[in-house]
Amino acid sequence: MHRIASGELYQTYILGDLRITALRDGYVDMPIRRLRQNGDKPFGDDLPEQVALVGGQLRLSVNAFAIDDGHEVILIDTGAANAWHPTMGRLPQALDEAGIDAGRISTVCFTHTHLDHIQGLVLADGQDAFPRLARLLVPSEELGLFRAEARLKRFHDMAEPFEAGDRLGTHIDVIGAHGHEAGHSCFRASSGGERILIWGDTVHVPSLQFDRPEVTWEFDTDQDQARESRLRLLALAADDHCFVAGAHLDSPGIGRVVRSGGSFRFEPL
Repeated sequence: MHRIASGELYQTYILGDLRITALRDGYVDMPIRRLRQNGDKPFGDDLPEQVALVGGQLRLSVNAFAIDDGHEVILIDTGAANAWHPTMGRLPQALDEAGIDAGRISTVCFTHTHLDHIQGLVLADGQDAFPRLARLLVPSEELGLFRAEARLKRFHDMAEPFEAGDRLGTHIDVIGAHGHEAGHSCFRASSGGERILIWGDTVHVPSLQFDRPEVTWEFDTDQDQARESRLRLLALAADDHCFVAGAHLDSPGIGRVVRSGGSFRFEPL
């Protein structure tokens, strides 16, 4: 896997016969107390020194990923549009910068249904972000959560459920990564003997959770299950020599996981 193009809001890589493009929707700043340790205890002054803060807060990149097989573009997550913080909603500009026509995106898949992953279906002006969208894939456990989103009402009937183990076309299969949300999922794209795990919110704070994967996040619906999923995916990525792409890894959010003693280390690509 190697990079072929880059800009302020995107990076494009070749993976076998696929083009993988990391798209930066923006960022969100969150308080330190979102991180949890030792049975749901928030961090305070004991935050490890390697965790950089911006204005006393954790800065999380917000990324989406496009997979282009030459025939269609599949988009994994859509960012937040104008539904949350004003520091997000730049996905349309990222697509333009990357030279990806929004009209070529025929399939959108959600890793889960938190608003910074789904609200980008609708532009800030209320128009459809992807005018030729034909398939909208939502984790089966979260169809109800998706259909509760009033802003996305026009897409409620279009949503199709998927489950861990499903195959999405020729190159992509689904790996369950439940815990952060009930149906949180990972998409594994494979081509030319290479693989990448597009793993959503498996890691929120990369400067901490690779080294200490037991640390959880306040918004993990099931913290024990989220911890188990993170450990399993880190081991899979390291042992199977997969690349990884994370929604909250520092932009562009793509790299490798390697074992480091009894823990792990992230190496940006």
